[in-house]
Amino acid sequence: MHIELVIAKFITVGLGLLITKQAYNGYRAYGSEPMLYVAIGFLFITVGSVLEGVLFDVIGLSIFLAGTIQTGLVAVGMLVILYSLHGRFSDRPSGGDAP
Repeated sequence: MHIELVIAKFITVGLGLLITKQAYNGYRAYGSEPMLYVAIGFLFITVGSVLEGVLFDVIGLSIFLAGTIQTGLVAVGMLVILYSLHGRFSDRPSGGDAP
């Protein structure tokens, strides 16, 4: 295992968890439902960013299967974030010209 890759993965997980925490704090402070979905999406992406290596090196799955699972998890995270941007939420103000 390459120590540089492990360090890069730890930095990636740390940043992802920090973004997740900040988004969740925004949800708690302001009751903004979209921020909850941003937090959930970034959590999926963060876990997905390291999952392939864990599945391949630790569990022993094939690189194809590990990569497929990792890509699927990241895609789910992105879909959740996309929903946070375009979903219909009850806390939006009614009326106005905003789309």
